[in-house]
Amino acid sequence: MDVAQIIANGLIAGSIYALVAAGFSLIYNTNRFMHFAHGSIVTVGAYALWCGFTKFNLPLFLAAIFAVAVATLAGLATYRVVYRPLVRRGASSSILLIAGLALLFFFENSIILSFGSNVKSINYFVTEKGVNLLGAAVTPLQISIVLLSVLFLILFWVLMRYSKIGITIRAVADHSELARISGINTERVQELSFILGSALAGIAAVFIVLEQNATPFMATKLVIKGFSGAVIGGITSLPGAILGSYFVGLMENFGAWFLPSGYKDAIVFGLLIIFLVIRPIGILGVTKGVRE
Repeated sequence: MDVAQIIANGLIAGSIYALVAAGFSLIYNTNRFMHFAHGSIVTVGAYALWCGFTKFNLPLFLAAIFAVAVATLAGLATYRVVYRPLVRRGASSSILLIAGLALLFFFENSIILSFGSNVKSINYFVTEKGVNLLGAAVTPLQISIVLLSVLFLILFWVLMRYSKIGITIRAVADHSELARISGINTERVQELSFILGSALAGIAAVFIVLEQNATPFMATKLVIKGFSGAVIGGITSLPGAILGSYFVGLMENFGAWFLPSGYKDAIVFGLLIIFLVIRPIGILGVTKGVRE
């Protein structure tokens, strides 16, 4: 495998991780706790796409919208049913983290109970020979995934940067108590962060199923990669979380050039530890001031 192919594979993987990490970063910044069930929302969206396409016989486009909608509702439900009651009772960050892990296992086992442990795929696109792009063999689907991911991430950044909603969210992320005193309904904004973050997770789910498949255990891998990308890039910075995710995608593929592919997760954990030691705020992370 040459360098061009490794870079291409890294960009494809990084595009998926970036969508997951962007949502993870948004939820963390507005709520100030780790939503480790975020990867499960991707899994829910993936199975919703499979059901919509194979069981409900929806056209692919409508099945994709259905998947994003189900993922969004699942994320909203986790906030309203689990997180919000705990926050109102004054639960610590440790309790909320444990609740997130419990949700991850709940969703994982619920999916196994409902759909079994077999891999689910839709096989919509006929397998095509990859086209040569700057020395790398990539399929039209993979090119579309990268381009659409970048488009959605840019639109999300513009929304967060320039819209009234985005400015309000950033105000809560910067200082929730000051935002509350200013008249902002911080609880509503925190709920909105779950809606937007889960929608991004649903988009990632669509791309994963189209390019690979869905499994009940995909949540653990995705939350590891999304969390690592967000932390390495700077979890307090949306551009940083995106940059960190592409960095993770590239590094794990370059690492697999020298090591067996089974070591990809170990490579990511190694990168995470290195950054936590030498630069815990991440590449573009900030420690104060309005978050990006």
